[in-house]
Amino acid sequence: MSTPDPADPFEAAAWRSRFRLEGKVAVVTGASSGLGVAIALGMAAAGADVAIGARRLDLLDGTRARIEALGRRCVAVETDVTLVEHCDRLVAAAVDELGGCDVLVNNAGTGGDYHPATQDPPEHFRRVVDVNLHGSYWMAQAAGRVMPPGSAVVNISSVMAVTTAKMPATGYSAAKAGVLGMTRDLAAQWGERGIRVNAILPGLFPTEATAHYSPRYQQAIIDARIPAGRLGDPAEIAACAVFLASAAAGYVTGAAVPVDGGVLLL
Repeated sequence: MSTPDPADPFEAAAWRSRFRLEGKVAVVTGASSGLGVAIALGMAAAGADVAIGARRLDLLDGTRARIEALGRRCVAVETDVTLVEHCDRLVAAAVDELGGCDVLVNNAGTGGDYHPATQDPPEHFRRVVDVNLHGSYWMAQAAGRVMPPGSAVVNISSVMAVTTAKMPATGYSAAKAGVLGMTRDLAAQWGERGIRVNAILPGLFPTEATAHYSPRYQQAIIDARIPAGRLGDPAEIAACAVFLASAAAGYVTGAAVPVDGGVLLL
């Protein structure tokens, strides 16, 4: 019986290891609810230790307990990504308490309220852009200063960056489109350092932002815009984030990956 060639990339254990994150430290923002919780748990299930940040520390503690139940180390840091010092503090905690920062997932965001463009209060527009775009950049800056070669940044954009839901959400759409521009530029800047930067464009998922949608309204959206015929499962976003963070995506950078059930087909 022959011994598998350890240099063979298709040897079963070697192949599976491409999708694993053992020995890595992931930083996930907005990890107190919704997609952020799923992404943080996905990173841990793939073998990473995880530093999590959000403004609601009480909810972060629940995420931390679930990560630790998976057998991984976790540090939870109260984080408002619009504050540069908070972003620096979260990354410093990952380095000091977990040993590094190999993966950053910029998930923290806000949808804001729906205001027609002529009636959108300046403070509302600024807040939406501040959280979704500026916060992602401050986190990328902080992580980029300490990330070693082989690291990865995963930015959470939205299908709203490239299409419209026919509702007044100018600040959100503009900010999420900005995240795509930031993704491309950082991928180009940091490629020579061996750091990959990609974005995910989620479609409609069950989150706090969509919790108020009635079943009838959800079904109307599904019928009109989602060829897959259902809402997304947060685990499906987490799986894509883990892929983009892993060696399996080692030749993927500057990409924008829709996880939307086909919304962008229509």
